[in-house]
Amino acid sequence: MKAQTVTDIGQTRLINQDYVYYSLTEVGCLPNLFIVADGMGGHKAGDMASRYTVESYVSLVQSSSDKDPVSVINDTCFEVNRLLREKASESEDYEGMGTTLVVACIIDHSLKVANIGDSRLYIVNDDITQITRDHSWVEEMVSMGEINREQARTHEKKNIITRAVGGSDEVEPEMFSVDIQDGDRILMCTDGLTNMLEDTEIFQIIRNHIDLKEAAEILCREANNHGGKDNISVMLIEP
Repeated sequence: MKAQTVTDIGQTRLINQDYVYYSLTEVGCLPNLFIVADGMGGHKAGDMASRYTVESYVSLVQSSSDKDPVSVINDTCFEVNRLLREKASESEDYEGMGTTLVVACIIDHSLKVANIGDSRLYIVNDDITQITRDHSWVEEMVSMGEINREQARTHEKKNIITRAVGGSDEVEPEMFSVDIQDGDRILMCTDGLTNMLEDTEIFQIIRNHIDLKEAAEILCREANNHGGKDNISVMLIEP
């Protein structure tokens, strides 16, 4: 198994509020662990929210006595939300902070995913398939047929998310399980990538570059070339 990650401040932000983590070896009962988070809030709060959430998530998994990987992935999302809410209450600077969260673990030939917010996980092989579902205002409008996918990409409310770690006392992750096939690559990313590049552009870059690090760096560079309006984080995994 291989993995590479790149995170970039982008062209317009003053700080990077994204935070990423991966381990190709055991973390608690999980054989591996991959996490991407995109923080939100004030100057200090967004940065704190993503970093604190990811670091707390890893620590909770390491200390969990539960031996069922899927339960650990799911239940830790609830616990880390509680911890972030407590952290937010410690300072006015942290008031209202929150973060997206995508967590993935490969168990045998199956990919287990938990998602909160609008950061994404894709499977890339002969095509690109978005596995996670955005918890966002525009995604709800698309689901109800009120706007189409192209309108959603440029909508003025495209950055409004409907679910976030720290956003409320209770937040429920959406869980996914996907069979991994030979040749699959896994992409985890924040919306700083997907708001700048179409899925077809992302697919072509990943397909045209065998080296994971080179592909990740080119994805970030192209997102910046298209405006870089947000922090950009890319994680590529080759099971």
